Amino acid sequence: MLKRFSIYAALVLGLVMSFAPRPAVAQLGNSGSIEGVVKDPSGGVVAGATVEISYAVSGFHRETTTGSDGSFKFTNVPFNSYHLAVTAGGFDSFTQDVDVRTAVPTTVQISLKIGTAVQTVNVEAKDLVENESTFHTDIDRGLFDRLPLESSSSSVSSLVTLAAPGAVADSNGLVHAIGDHAESSFSVDGQPMTDQTSKVFSNQIPVDSIQSLEVISGAPPAEFGDKTSLVIKVTTRSGLGQTKPVGSVRASYGSFGSDNAGFDVAFGGPKWGNFIAANGLKTGRFLDPPEFQVMHSKGNEQNVFDRVDLQFSGADSAHLNGSYTRSWFQNPNSFDALASGQDQRAQIKTYNVAPTWTHLFSTSTLLNVGFFARHDQFNYYPSANPLADVSETATQRRKLTNLGLRSDLSYVKGIHNVKMGATFEHTLLTENFSLGLTDPTINSPCLAANAAGDLVGSPDTTLTDPTQCAGAGLQPNDGSNPNAAAAPFIPLLGCIDLTRPTPSTNDACATPQSALFGFHGRGDIREVALYLQDTITKGDWSFNVGVRGDLYRGLTKESQIEPRAGMSYNIKASNTVLRTSYARVLETPFNENLVVASVTANPLLDAIFGGSSGPIRAGQRNEFHAGLQQAFGRYLVLDGDYLWKYTHNAYDFSDLLNTPIFFPIGWHNSKISGFNARVSVPNVHGFTVLTVMGHASARYFQPQVGGLGTSDGPVFRIDHDQNFQQTAHVQYQPWKRRPWVAFNWRYDSGLVAGAVPFATDTTTPVDLTGLSADQQMQAGLFCGNVFPTLSAPLVTCDPSLYGSTRLKIPAPGTENDDHNPPRVEPRHLFDTSVGDDNLLHGDRYKWSLRFTVINLTNKTALYNFLSTFSGTHFVTPRTYTAELGFTFRRLGMRESGRRVGSGPRLHIFAGDYFGAGCAVGGRMPFRRKYVACAP
Repeated sequence: MLKRFSIYAALVLGLVMSFAPRPAVAQLGNSGSIEGVVKDPSGGVVAGATVEISYAVSGFHRETTTGSDGSFKFTNVPFNSYHLAVTAGGFDSFTQDVDVRTAVPTTVQISLKIGTAVQTVNVEAKDLVENESTFHTDIDRGLFDRLPLESSSSSVSSLVTLAAPGAVADSNGLVHAIGDHAESSFSVDGQPMTDQTSKVFSNQIPVDSIQSLEVISGAPPAEFGDKTSLVIKVTTRSGLGQTKPVGSVRASYGSFGSDNAGFDVAFGGPKWGNFIAANGLKTGRFLDPPEFQVMHSKGNEQNVFDRVDLQFSGADSAHLNGSYTRSWFQNPNSFDALASGQDQRAQIKTYNVAPTWTHLFSTSTLLNVGFFARHDQFNYYPSANPLADVSETATQRRKLTNLGLRSDLSYVKGIHNVKMGATFEHTLLTENFSLGLTDPTINSPCLAANAAGDLVGSPDTTLTDPTQCAGAGLQPNDGSNPNAAAAPFIPLLGCIDLTRPTPSTNDACATPQSALFGFHGRGDIREVALYLQDTITKGDWSFNVGVRGDLYRGLTKESQIEPRAGMSYNIKASNTVLRTSYARVLETPFNENLVVASVTANPLLDAIFGGSSGPIRAGQRNEFHAGLQQAFGRYLVLDGDYLWKYTHNAYDFSDLLNTPIFFPIGWHNSKISGFNARVSVPNVHGFTVLTVMGHASARYFQPQVGGLGTSDGPVFRIDHDQNFQQTAHVQYQPWKRRPWVAFNWRYDSGLVAGAVPFATDTTTPVDLTGLSADQQMQAGLFCGNVFPTLSAPLVTCDPSLYGSTRLKIPAPGTENDDHNPPRVEPRHLFDTSVGDDNLLHGDRYKWSLRFTVINLTNKTALYNFLSTFSGTHFVTPRTYTAELGFTFRRLGMRESGRRVGSGPRLHIFAGDYFGAGCAVGGRMPFRRKYVACAP
């Protein structure tokens, strides 16, 4: 494998070296750049002119001024379409639309005409649409910095859930991507991260380090593979060109004793830059608990992120991302766990190092070569007294190390924007866990019988072998009686039953006493991906064609050629873009606990799960998309997408009994269809509105074809299927120096629930003994006007009286796993935040204050109930947070009073040069000067 990859790398480098022209300007290759020279009508350079780029839909905005040679440059620019405006005293304003779709520098030549000194520039409807074949959402820091986020410990997941259509919120920072289970991946400055990032698996990149996001929910281009239902492209913040330090310090305190403190700083020079962000969190509600009342859910997290940029010459530059995060947290208790004194905890350590070298061969050809190393170490600790753990006790020590090498070559010429590349990844897995039973009723060898011979009595908690039943007046629990009140006794499970000794007569046990079952496994996974793609722009048409080849060598061997294609057409007269796209994708198995999931000959695991369905194979997916983007004047843009996906070998997750040891499984196939939409109102008179919505129908088809367990049956809706979700976010700030307010409204129609009792007809009482009293209370079950308590659970209920305040239970006789499954009750959640970013109206130094309320109405609602993946969890109750911040930035004199908005703007014109990114000016004569700098 390594030999094949080395041969390919040599071929790619040989091809690249054939492009011999030398560049005039260097470029950082992890994002795009815009550069150029501003000239007057005679061809002379214009120094001190103000140059601005913006994309109103995402909230992106930057300004700089031309140097003494008339040149300007914007680096670290996310791929997008931008509106460029140039203003200078004595000249007409100049505007131009600029597409940044490649790491190759985008160069513009600007010639100003003689005219009036001050003019206004408006954003037009054509600036709000993109002629792109892939449906995606762009979010810049200017928009999401004020978004009220539900979770400080998984703020990136909260951001994606609120701002991207198709993202379904689940507990503990888990995002279900358009009907799939966590089929999402990150691309951080070009580094692929395809493993899970929810709080129970790994630590996320801190939101403080992010400059902008592009969330791809359409058909992925050829450069992306593995997990592609949502591809989250992250552009991190940079210090390149910051000749004077810029940064902030902030601290907050809120409900549940939540303390949060952090800082970020950017500094550098014309040829280098450094950005550092660090923060720490301590809270009494780190994970989402199984009760609305928070018990045993403390946690803390510390992280640091550092980005270094170096520009060695006009052709070569380097970029390094480094980060470390440590989190420690308690596993939240239910009332049942609280009564037993359960005290389970976990710790996760994550580090990441990713250097990248960029070489510019010419003004049209650029090469990136990068290495990355990411490591997760997850440790799970049981209670000090194992018998305090409810039902089972478990420990886990899991490591995941992802090493990789990537290279890509970008070439832009005429109507073509070509990108070819290769990625090699080597993932090392280490899995260790132990397991023991702590409830004597789970695997009882004997049961009491009634007069009719039905085994309806309580399971015996003292005897150890079915041969002892007759002497105690009991009957063996051997599975022969269909009316047994408990699952049949499994001798192998008796070997790990810590509540009773294992007799020496049980030959299945390795020792005469009960002991923890231990598992140790290792996995070695290698992946190679090659891709070639070309975006062809011809008139009003845009075509994206590509092909990708994936080679997967892990616990199974897979390979696939994957064509990708898309086209869009821009109807300029109506500001409409029509698009369609197709992708073939090889979906690789989840790495978390993949080794244990693929075990096929372990007697105890086979006894627990009834056997194995074999190793988990890669999935093959075909997906189709069709959509449109429509701008209505310069005030509103609508973007919609219809999707249809068919996957052979579709993934889900299961768990080891009731422990937090989760592992992947595979189903025969899945069919997912639905739509996603986004409505954006760019900044108009201080108002910004973003609304996203989505619908997905996720149908899974049995049998189970991979992982522990065997199952066969009818079509069913997976427990991350949700009919509809919608988020509306509104910001209002009438003037830049005034306070602002932000508001979220989130609606979720409800995920599919787990094992909920339902009425099979209108006459047969509903049997509720399968749920504990605590579980009945979590579900909000009732029978008429009778509600369960911890000491008095419901036993049976007449169908006409049976219901729930937190679940949608199908009417008697109508339950259907495919068309009418039980679901979590729909919920409306409201969040708000109000703040002032410049309390004392300073220029260089600014104090800020904000106050945030999550779940404003204190709605009691469930994320999920008895999910096969994660169990039961409640949404966050009403929480309050106050944050104080201090920002320092470079300003020479007085800041401009430019009005915020996408309507008429007064641009600063020519003046003195105050360093990169700053301009000073005023009406002639210069009696009152003011300064504006790039953010």
